Amino acid sequence: MSSQQSGHGSGGRSGEVASAGKGSRSGNMASDAATKISNAAQQTASNAASNVTHPVKDLLNNQVGSGAQLVGHFANSAKRAAEDLEQNAPQLAGVVRGVADRIESFAENMRAQSADDLLRATSDFTKRQPALVFGLAALGGFFIFRTLKASFSGKSSSTHAPPAHPYEAGRDEGAGQHHRV
Repeated sequence: MSSQQSGHGSGGRSGEVASAGKGSRSGNMASDAATKISNAAQQTASNAASNVTHPVKDLLNNQVGSGAQLVGHFANSAKRAAEDLEQNAPQLAGVVRGVADRIESFAENMRAQSADDLLRATSDFTKRQPALVFGLAALGGFFIFRTLKASFSGKSSSTHAPPAHPYEAGRDEGAGQHHRV
């Protein structure tokens, strides 16, 4: 009987091993299929990002070119201003001309770079001079705040209706003031 039990035992184990092997093969197939699907999804996402990125980069590069052109126009205007100043203030004209030359070289530098190049250069500059960048950002924020505040306060005072009678304006401004007729 022991030989029969051992025969059944070994036959049962081989069946378990065979089914375990089938399970691991189907697990490997499922894992391979999941990997293929994941890779296909990553490739599709990469292609979609690439399709979006290229037009955006082209747009940014066009904007860099337009900005460089605008800076070049500013440099030309500064040079004309220096020419006008030459007769009355030659020293000031020299300073303005020097600034105009620097602005013009900056514009030429911009024309030769892409948006990626400018972003990289800006990032490098920020890493080298963080205090200067922070200070300029704070100064710019201050000027924007003051400009917006002035424009809003200017709009609110212009919405008041003028007084119906010219003498009413004097009464509104101060009780102690007297106006002659």
